[in-house]
Amino acid sequence: MAILAKAGESAPRELIPVGNYVARCYKMIEIGTVLEDGQYGKKFPHKIRIGWEFPHELKVFNTEKGEQPLVIDREYTLSMAEKANLRKDLKAWRGRGFTEEEAKAFDVTKLIGAPCMINVIHKPSEKDPTKVYEQITSITPLPKGMTIPAQINPTFILSYDAWDQAKYDSLPDFIKDKMKTSDEYKVMFGPKTEAVVPTTTNAAVAAFEQVGGPPQDLPPLDVDNAPDIESPLPF
Repeated sequence: MAILAKAGESAPRELIPVGNYVARCYKMIEIGTVLEDGQYGKKFPHKIRIGWEFPHELKVFNTEKGEQPLVIDREYTLSMAEKANLRKDLKAWRGRGFTEEEAKAFDVTKLIGAPCMINVIHKPSEKDPTKVYEQITSITPLPKGMTIPAQINPTFILSYDAWDQAKYDSLPDFIKDKMKTSDEYKVMFGPKTEAVVPTTTNAAVAAFEQVGGPPQDLPPLDVDNAPDIESPLPF
């Protein structure tokens, strides 16, 4: 009797349910300067990807690792311009705006470890309406007096200035494929290409520093004894 493996029958990824979640930032990935060709023409934004864990939303993805938190990412242009989405979300996150002096060179690695509330909705894909994705609609401070467990996932920061091949290899293919199209990746690993002028300042790009160790397997989580801590925002 034949045992047939068929394409396209893998189980669909389970979406994070719609709702408002306690979250903590633990991940920062520098995608690099990439080409975007949209309704306003071609542009070359410098992209980053920020990730949060939901410490109260635990699930067993791997029986050897035990319960781990659900996580969500969002991609941004590395820009603190007045209308940039990164600046808008950071303003809402910390509950106050930025002075022009603060915005000139904001160190995005300050976000690592910072707690917040994240609102998640489901949105159909523009390219394929049959596919639905999670989308972050708002990032706000924790309510006054609310506590949050200590960070569970190891800090994960990947930048071209502090390259870690193991971290890159651990990324999903769609992120690695996008990074391969970046000017920074091509300069580092491929033949020289025509230089692209980034849309961000050198100071902003330089803010990407290696502050965490390589990814590591997590031990089973002792949920009952995990300490609750209230963390002031570091930015």
